[in-house]
Amino acid sequence: MPVPSAPVDPDIRLAVTTRAETFERLRERLAPHDIAVEHVQPDERVLRVAGGDVDRDADANSDSEGADEFAGFDAGWVYPSRLMEGAVVDARLGVPWVNGRDAVLASRNKAGALARLADAGLPVPTTRLVSNPADDEAVLAAADEVGYPLVVKPNSATRGVGVARVSDPDSLLGVTDYLDLVHDYRATGDKSYLLQEYLPDATDYRVMVLDGDYAGAVERRLPEAALAAGNWKHNVHRGAVAEGVDLPGAARRLAERAAETLAIPLLGVDLLESEGRLVVSETNARPTIDAAEKYRDGFDASLATLVRRTANR
Repeated sequence: MPVPSAPVDPDIRLAVTTRAETFERLRERLAPHDIAVEHVQPDERVLRVAGGDVDRDADANSDSEGADEFAGFDAGWVYPSRLMEGAVVDARLGVPWVNGRDAVLASRNKAGALARLADAGLPVPTTRLVSNPADDEAVLAAADEVGYPLVVKPNSATRGVGVARVSDPDSLLGVTDYLDLVHDYRATGDKSYLLQEYLPDATDYRVMVLDGDYAGAVERRLPEAALAAGNWKHNVHRGAVAEGVDLPGAARRLAERAAETLAIPLLGVDLLESEGRLVVSETNARPTIDAAEKYRDGFDASLATLVRRTANR
């Protein structure tokens, strides 16, 4: 299928700060709605903070030729993941974001999000937050409350980075010894981590909620060979396959309630189903936009409506 050309005179110019899959898909699917999707680079470069008449920090390979690369946008997609650079880009753009800084921070803080969801009465895994370094005795006592086997995960990491399953106190202390030595997640500087109950043979869903409504879901499955080898993380970046599924009403409503509780317009909600339980395990305010067939009919039009409403704030 040919990629639609960018609108010649778009109604909306949307700034996207990543070149990952989502950028290409947004550009293709929002073009028919007269929204131009353009990349703005927030990191691995020099950014002008103050001084000078023009934005001389543009990418040397860009076509800006000294023009202000941040001018003329109407909205931003998602606040940049690197918050320090993001603050400068946010000031230069001067536009509202579909998911702003508060939304990104609320979702990135796994413990904070789960605490809010639990307080709102939503089912979540039994979880403890450890502010590292903590006394071994306190960590072991918390692990006993959660129960073995359990999962250890960085509070702010993504893509399954640093997630480990442990079955006994010695293994747990071995993991925390490494955390004491090296744990400082480079994207956030967050040294806290979670102890979370392990849900055996869980079915893993990523649900997209758009403007408070269920918009589609995928089930993340490991290949049989990976399962036979003992793999257990249902993470696409670690070899899992995401297939579109049609979730029942209870799962849809749970994901919608999670997005409502966190007040995030566009949210990926991770659900785990195990032994008759359905829980919210994580949320993602920087969700990947997947292939069109994995969403309900009219998803692109609803997405365009959200972008337009954001631009008009």
